Amino acid sequence: MQLTRARAAVLAAFLSQGLVFISLTTRLPDFSDRWHLSEVELSGLLLMMVLLAGAGSLLAERLAGRRDSATVLRAGLLVSAVGLPVLSTAGEAWVFVAGLAVYGVGLGVVDAGTNMQAVAVEHAHGRPMLPSFHGAWTLGGVVGAAVTLATAGLPLGATAVLAVVPAVVALAPFLPRDPGPVTAPGLDPEAVAVPWRPILLVGLGMVVFYMVDTAAATWGPVYLDDTFDTPDGLVALATLPYLVASGITRLVGDRVVHRYGAPPVLRAGALVAAAALAVVVVAPTWPVAIVGFTVLGAGVAVIAPLSFSAAARIAGAGLDPAVRQARVDAVVARFNQLNYVGALLGSVLTGLVGSGSLRVGFAVPMVLVLAMVPLARAFAPAAAPAPRAAQPS
Repeated sequence: MQLTRARAAVLAAFLSQGLVFISLTTRLPDFSDRWHLSEVELSGLLLMMVLLAGAGSLLAERLAGRRDSATVLRAGLLVSAVGLPVLSTAGEAWVFVAGLAVYGVGLGVVDAGTNMQAVAVEHAHGRPMLPSFHGAWTLGGVVGAAVTLATAGLPLGATAVLAVVPAVVALAPFLPRDPGPVTAPGLDPEAVAVPWRPILLVGLGMVVFYMVDTAAATWGPVYLDDTFDTPDGLVALATLPYLVASGITRLVGDRVVHRYGAPPVLRAGALVAAAALAVVVVAPTWPVAIVGFTVLGAGVAVIAPLSFSAAARIAGAGLDPAVRQARVDAVVARFNQLNYVGALLGSVLTGLVGSGSLRVGFAVPMVLVLAMVPLARAFAPAAAPAPRAAQPS
């Protein structure tokens, strides 16, 4: 019963994070207009938010060692709930920046906390669950984009109401710490040394995903607003179909990966994503650009959950349960940092390169997503060692 309730709580946390984040990013054109921000200035603010999210993730790692991931996740949700109304209702630019900074820290803490909880729940159940957890984030994003579309005519300050969502989710029954493996007396610290080199190869895949995902979520609505004569109430369509396609792909992703293996699925997805971004770059009209964003969502959807699963598998390979859990905890606590590298490339680099034209900006992820083709081999499970031949007596 506790595991069932904890799983529901973690699903709610992922959904809450996706809902709030996408609600904000699909409102970026409104914030930009309100504060008269150029694309370079908006890129600077996004850089600030990403760096602070990275700091929040590091803070979560430190706090999780002293408390537990459940407490850390609750704290992050409450910080997000504070920052959101401040930035949404700000009457002066500096208040908006301060609110965005607070939200950035909360974003990082929640990102780390949700994935730490997800891995703990998955391990407790003994079966794959990360795709469904990430699917809950996608569902939250769909709801967030739909809310933006439905409330396009309301004042920007109405976004503050969404702060209720993370505040309520913070009360959910997350999974408490299992005190066994990490605090067990006599556990050799050298035995839990993490094999970071192969894990970082998998981590590069997560960098690629968040680079593409953040570029689409952050700059997609701005691209439709600035490049085409898109109706003001429809700019969120850069994100909504992208998320729907991503969610559908994640729902069927487990069966597809089980049948064909992770590397072929990732290679095919990278080629589809590059083609989709090419459509976005050369799109003559906004409906064509929306088709490109939609196909893009399907192409990259499974990279992030497969990255976490592969990293956990590599960290715990061939170890007894106690040492395995110690290694996996260390990996999850730090692995989340890589998504901010991708976010920097996706949100900041795309905006800076595309300061003159976002068509050029979206050419950056179009090229870099092809890195998944050679990286895909790192996601293959290690081959089982061959049985040793019997020695003649």
